Amino acid sequence: MKYGCPEIFNTDQGSQFTAEAFTDALRSRDIAISMDGKGRWMDNVFIERLWKSVKYEDIYLKAYGSMAEVKKGLATYFMFYNERRWHQNFDRKTPSMIYFSTQPQKQAAA
Repeated sequence: MKYGCPEIFNTDQGSQFTAEAFTDALRSRDIAISMDGKGRWMDNVFIERLWKSVKYEDIYLKAYGSMAEVKKGLATYFMFYNERRWHQNFDRKTPSMIYFSTQPQKQAAA
């Protein structure tokens, strides 16, 4: 390991993180487990919403037949999601419009 074992592992309480196989692997290395981070749900809410959109707007509709199709399809979907799909929370703007409008403008050389 490049950085060694962590002293503590912070996570949510999803079944993949509470399974004995997972927790036993951590405990066998004397890694403490924390699942009670106050406000931690807020860390996940945005990514959970993103993956819900990905699943219902792309993956479930297309039923990809191979990993190559998944990679190509997701690349196309994320281009659409970031550059063409407006978002209610962004006042009908795209994520790209929001992100790039907050970036410092480069000044042209004189």
